[in-house]
Amino acid sequence: MSLTTRLTLLYALISSAVLGVFCVVIVSAIEQHFIEQDHDLVNGRLARIQSRLASISRADQLEQLHTLLHDVVVSHQDMLVLALLPDDRVVLQMPHDASAEARLRGALDARAAAFEWELDDHPYRGWTAVMPTALPGQPSVRFALAIDISHHAMFIERFIRSLSVLGVLAVLASALLGWAVARHGLAPLTRMRAQAERVTASRLDQRVSTADVPLELAELAETLNAMLGRLEDAFNRLSAFSADLAHELRTPISNLTTQTQVVLSQRRCADDYRDALESNAEELERMTRMVADMLFLAKADHGLMLPSREPVDLHQTVQDLYDYYDALAEVGEVSLVVSGGATVFGDRLMLRRALGNLVSNGIRHTPPGGQLRVEIESGGMPDQVQVRVINTGETVAPEDLPHLFERFYRADRARRHDAAEGSGLGLAITKAVVDAHGGRISVSSADGQTCFALSLPASSPAD
Repeated sequence: MSLTTRLTLLYALISSAVLGVFCVVIVSAIEQHFIEQDHDLVNGRLARIQSRLASISRADQLEQLHTLLHDVVVSHQDMLVLALLPDDRVVLQMPHDASAEARLRGALDARAAAFEWELDDHPYRGWTAVMPTALPGQPSVRFALAIDISHHAMFIERFIRSLSVLGVLAVLASALLGWAVARHGLAPLTRMRAQAERVTASRLDQRVSTADVPLELAELAETLNAMLGRLEDAFNRLSAFSADLAHELRTPISNLTTQTQVVLSQRRCADDYRDALESNAEELERMTRMVADMLFLAKADHGLMLPSREPVDLHQTVQDLYDYYDALAEVGEVSLVVSGGATVFGDRLMLRRALGNLVSNGIRHTPPGGQLRVEIESGGMPDQVQVRVINTGETVAPEDLPHLFERFYRADRARRHDAAEGSGLGLAITKAVVDAHGGRISVSSADGQTCFALSLPASSPAD
């Protein structure tokens, strides 16, 4: 069921409820008005009867009560009257009808102040009263008066019928108006749907317009635009990653294919075959490392990389990495320096890999005679350890800094790939490891120095 239909039904339901309550109140008010009108009429007759009874000074006048009250009661032809003495003798009855007398006697015997009943399919409403006479020691006379209210009932019946017809028409008109209002109010949603339908894999740059949109829908449009922006960014990065992956795999596969074909093009000695196999093995090892790195990042993306927690001495870890890369640093004439120390809780192997990527990256990009320095500090922030890996060398362009942690990204796109450069996944793996430990990593470059700053938790999450 559409939202427009739901709102239309809601308008119709509310209108029906309001009109229903209104009709009930109006009909109840009219009925109460008729009751008060009838009561006033009967009270007027009873007042006149009371004045006539006050004029009775002899006992024989009670027998002539019909004559005394004739002009009082006969002026209203739809009125039933019964007057009884204490001994139940009838001193006045109009008209003379047995059924009416029985009903009136029942009301008097029940001492009902007011009553309603039907007689010969005519509704009656009446009241009872006890009135004294002017005779000393003479008991009071009991009176029961009822009037025919058929005309009132007919009026109310016709009025209810008219109200019902008008109510149905009003509900239909309200539903139609509600439909028009709902259509007009939901028109921005229809436009937003049409705009969203134009978004495809090749047109992720499309956005939902926020112009002429209500405040509530404007927030929704902004949220959708933000989501589309994230999707576009993720799709672009995925496309770039696929292209880079194909390029990275194409080079070693092409090398393997070409070298194998050259070797097989003619008969060679065993040493030539060995050299070819060793070269192929190197390319295969590089491809194996690349696939392993990609699997590592895929696990990180899906939250499947759960680091263990144990105390890790960062100073000793960096010193071990320096021992491992000492030969590479010596060839590049790069001095290695480490200062400070701290202990963090994390996965020893994963942290060693992350720091190893930064150290290896720093050595490769430090010119001869330069320096790679690792600074470790604790206490700067509560429960955080700060690690800075700083190397001298060429300043990284500001537009490249935000992309350094992306997969296969290289600041210099023009330069050729060589064996010493790596797969282009090292910094992405480092960021994944830091994120998995609940830390943060950032990079800055200025005045011939590039600094990678890490912030890692100094204590176990259980603490």
